This record gives sequence, structure tokens and C-alpha cells, in this order.
Amino acid sequence: MRSRFSRDPRADGVLGPQPSAVLLATQVLAVIAYPFLDGSTVGRALLGVAQIAVVGAALAAVRRTPALNWVALLVGVPAAGFTVLEALTADVDWIVLVSALLHAPFYFYVSYSMIRYLFHDDKVTKDELYATGAAFTVVAWGFAYVYAAVAVLSPDSFSGGSATDGQTWFELLYLSFSVLTSVGLSDVVPMGSHARSFVAVEMVVGVLYVALVISRLVGLTVSRQAMKAVDKD
Repeated sequence: MRSRFSRDPRADGVLGPQPSAVLLATQVLAVIAYPFLDGSTVGRALLGVAQIAVVGAALAAVRRTPALNWVALLVGVPAAGFTVLEALTADVDWIVLVSALLHAPFYFYVSYSMIRYLFHDDKVTKDELYATGAAFTVVAWGFAYVYAAVAVLSPDSFSGGSATDGQTWFELLYLSFSVLTSVGLSDVVPMGSHARSFVAVEMVVGVLYVALVISRLVGLTVSRQAMKAVDKD
């Protein structure tokens, strides 16, 4: 009996046959490394630019529409530039705002592309399993930049954290992961109406992600095992 599972059409990119695994590992390492580099302007800049480069390379590996890759490139390159500017001048509000407004859509586009990659056929590859985690971390990054933009446009939107004059970006990232995973462990609390609106949206996104993506992967895995059983019979 012929299997209905299609071949993996993805061509190997600059990150090898499993770009999503590299992206996931990079995101996790960035979270671990950020506290060590927080006091270094050069370290923060290099970390941000390197992360955007890896995300862009992974995006090119999983996307099959070159025109849309150019859209991501047009946003990603300026975002990388503002990553450096933000590291050099962290107290300039307009630089923080523009950087956030560039990073947020870039990361959301990458997450959208990776989710499309997960749904492109009825085969669950090893890289698609890594893409499940990678897309989740990218969504958290995107909302962290949304919160950074809200904090600039509407001061005192958040309370808590270690800083006396606002929250650091890493604290906003921690808030984003707490909201997306629904664990509620963050000491940063949304106080303003705009902040609470975006936090509510991220709550819904977190629930929908588990419901749609994880359930699809589980369903395809179970279906594949069932098809193997039918083939044996």
C-alpha cells in the first residue's frame, strides 16, 4: 500500500539539514548568555545581531516563497542595525522604540513562516519537531519587543522588576515567556490598559499554539503509526 506521507521538500540551507534545531539552540543559549552579557555594550550588540542572522538563515531554509523572504530581509537588516544602536545608546527612547517596532514584526513573520513550514505536508520530520519549539521561542521574543514599544509609548505600563526607572528588556522577555506558557511566574506586572491588552493577546496565542500546533503534530504521529500498522497487514 502506498504511503500518503510526502517527502520533505526542504532543501538544506546554510544551517544544515536541521535549521530549526540550530535556531532553537541559539534562542535557548541567548536566554542563558544574556545575563552574562548584560553589562557589556559590545556583548549585547553582538548577541542581538548574531541571533537575527541565525533567525534569518533559518527563515530562508524553511520558506519556499523568495518574495516573502525579501520582505523579512527588508525588516531584519534594519532591525540588526538598530540592535547595535540600542546597545550603544540604551537610554534613547526613540531608538528603543524603532528597534522594537522593527524586531516585533520580524519575529512574528519568522514564527508565521515556521508554522506554515510545520503545516506544509502530512509528514512529521525531525526538523519540524525542533521547529515546534523554535517557533514558540520566536513568538515570545516578538511579544517582548511589543512590550518594549508599549513601555516607551506609555510609561508606567508595567510595574516590578529590578530597575527603578522601568524594566529591562530581559525582564520583559521573562514576562513574555511567563505569559505565553501560562505559568504566571514573572514579577513584572502589566498595569496600563495597553499593556494588559497585549498581554491578553499573548495569553490567547499561547493557548492556540498548543491547541493547533502540538495537537496537529501528535495527530500526524498517531496517524503515521496507524498507516504503518495498515501496511503491515
